[in-house]
Amino acid sequence: MNHETDFHRQKIVEVNSQVLSDVPAVRALLRQEGYIADDSLSTALFLSLKLGRPLFLEGEAGVGKTEVAKVLASSLGRSLIRLQCYEGLDVASAVYEWNYQAQMIQIRLAEAGGVKDQSALEQDIFAEKFLIERPVLRALRPHAEGPPVLLVDELDRADEPFEAFLLEALSDFQVTVPEIGTVKAAAPPIVIITSNRTREIHDALKRRCLYHWLDYPTADRELEILAEKAPNTPSELSRQIVSYVRKLRGMDLFKVPGVAETIDWANALMQLNAVALDPAAVSNSMGVLLKYQDDIQRMAGGEAKRLLDEVKAELAANPSNA
Repeated sequence: MNHETDFHRQKIVEVNSQVLSDVPAVRALLRQEGYIADDSLSTALFLSLKLGRPLFLEGEAGVGKTEVAKVLASSLGRSLIRLQCYEGLDVASAVYEWNYQAQMIQIRLAEAGGVKDQSALEQDIFAEKFLIERPVLRALRPHAEGPPVLLVDELDRADEPFEAFLLEALSDFQVTVPEIGTVKAAAPPIVIITSNRTREIHDALKRRCLYHWLDYPTADRELEILAEKAPNTPSELSRQIVSYVRKLRGMDLFKVPGVAETIDWANALMQLNAVALDPAAVSNSMGVLLKYQDDIQRMAGGEAKRLLDEVKAELAANPSNA
């Protein structure tokens, strides 16, 4: 760790210390934006902000990893800069590229005007006005409202060589544009990296970050989330929804429903004027919960009703628990 990197992290700490004093403050800040966080996530985010370290969030799809960055940016009044990862992602898409069309026009104009100084022409066409900034470079630029939140979403979808580049960029919060020079963040961004763990991320990158596994919420917290995100859902229906979804998560399905699907299902059932789960409502709306035909087919016939009977029996036996 060099002194320059320590200085950059201290800049982050100074900015964030003005807003977030402790873990409850972080939790309350997220709650203001409708995100119900538990103590472990709130602590990880608090430490990330205080220490100026990227936060690496790993977990199943649909548990709310991406939403953390969104609500953090909104609650702090910062810009959200999102880098959506995918196979084949390269520097041109993640950091910068040159506006070749505009450069060619400039070259043609220079030729028509009789410009002979090739050195001057080269310097002109590689001016910053021709530079197209992509998410990483934009995140290193100064922002009037303060350092932005840089969301590197689904890093596991990108190729391993991109990890190596990201590691370098996050180490010193700088990137080099050969024609211009090094662009270094005066106040580095708040960095949130997410992964659905479709493959392992290299240890070297993880060591640069604080790590947190974001699991499916407990039944009580998922009820809180429903109360926040689908407030018109009757309490008994909410309990049935949460219990049913948790049953599905215990099955060997290709893709079990996440929290987003729980919320969508509650809203869908409200549109169907449901006041309680019944076999018809469950069967007709199964496509809101499950996104693969094999999973839906597995729930056909009596399986969906069997789960529903179990849910109702358990809730009847424990009326105070979801």
